[in-house]
Amino acid sequence: MDRRSFLKATLAGSAFALAPRLSLAKSGDGVFELEAAKGQARLYGDQGALSDLWLYNGQVPGPEIRVKQGERVKVRFTNKLDEATSVHWHGIRIDNAMDGVAGLTQPPVEPGQTFDYDFIAPDAGTFWYHAHNMSWNQVPRGLSGPLIVEEDEHFFAPETDIILALNDWRLDEDGALETANFGAMMDFSHAGRLGNWLTINGQSMPDIPLQNGRWHRLRLINTSASRILDIAPSRFGAKLIGLDAQCFGEARDVDGTIQLSPAQRIDLVMRPEQTGTIPFETMTGQPFVFANFQVTEASNPDAPLKIPSPNQLPEPDLKSARTLPLVMEGGAMGGMRSLMKDGKALDMRQMMETGVFWAFNGVAGMEDTPMFSAKGGETIVLETRNDTAFAHAMHIHGHHFRVFERNGEKLKHPDWRDTFTTVPRETVKIAFVADNPGKWLIHCHMLGHAASGMMTWFEVS
Repeated sequence: MDRRSFLKATLAGSAFALAPRLSLAKSGDGVFELEAAKGQARLYGDQGALSDLWLYNGQVPGPEIRVKQGERVKVRFTNKLDEATSVHWHGIRIDNAMDGVAGLTQPPVEPGQTFDYDFIAPDAGTFWYHAHNMSWNQVPRGLSGPLIVEEDEHFFAPETDIILALNDWRLDEDGALETANFGAMMDFSHAGRLGNWLTINGQSMPDIPLQNGRWHRLRLINTSASRILDIAPSRFGAKLIGLDAQCFGEARDVDGTIQLSPAQRIDLVMRPEQTGTIPFETMTGQPFVFANFQVTEASNPDAPLKIPSPNQLPEPDLKSARTLPLVMEGGAMGGMRSLMKDGKALDMRQMMETGVFWAFNGVAGMEDTPMFSAKGGETIVLETRNDTAFAHAMHIHGHHFRVFERNGEKLKHPDWRDTFTTVPRETVKIAFVADNPGKWLIHCHMLGHAASGMMTWFEVS
């Protein structure tokens, strides 16, 4: 990311596109209509060329779906692309048949076909949805959108409940999305497809409107294919209230930065104390402004802050847990000389030829048999070890888990997550109750890593 390129663009006065509430048109039978199709948009502000994108309902990001906790969600999805796709509802403890993983929980939705998703949203919080067939190719072209599940109680006014969908794009010198190098082996075997331009809700350097003296909820969603963003909430006066859709029930001061990896979400609260401009930065490397909060005077300052209560999730029983290893191996500079794929050993030359670079426990990609099978209600501890030269964002479908130990040290806050970050040579222990029946994916959300081997599955009876 080039700071001078940012400053060259005459974007400082650009308006901020708030994701419209309930923007999906419900048909007469109470079904949301969602369509994937090719489209165009400018990602480099008014100065950039039009990018060829794949969009939900013709917009980037896709339209916001906002429902109430416990509500039944019905989405009729239509595929108008030239290739098959599916929709995954990321972070929802969903019925397995509705999870949207093509080839595991449903057949891919072929061009011209429709698929009806029908599920209950059991937990309140900040979620999102995205394509889950050839995700490495479809998500970074634009196929993602926010999914917000509201609490029964009203905590924040609509104008102070703000979605910030952050995305990292790889643009060419004209400011258009670079498409010729999708699936590049260099990306797959290294850190993934990293971009050179950040947007918020599809906009470059937006001004985000806030009101002086009012509490705001900021819902940050990292929809990038591979980019990890470091956010320092204290630099703009914010506090942390939740991670991956799971609120703490209290506001927490953050000393330093929070890693926001691909697919992760963080919920912040902030109440500006004066009007003016507040920079919104990523701290990745050095402070880098990619938006500004513009604070105006409010006519009705808020009452004291009220924070949503935590969702009721099944608590892991560590005393009776079954512990399993999950060793991440491979990639460039990883020292891995061979791995197993479809029951056959691949050497380095064969790995390069087939585009398979990563493995879990020495095995690359999906096998016919699950990594493990769990009885319903059983507590599973995954003892993960990152034996690679790169960071990974590990996502488990259909469940939330507690991250309770890093490098042998118990964590002060064993928070609930659905995606956790692990850096090279790090060990992380997570625990969850396998209480959601079906076949569930485990994969790295650096999408090129998943496509080239870092993906497996487990089954819950």
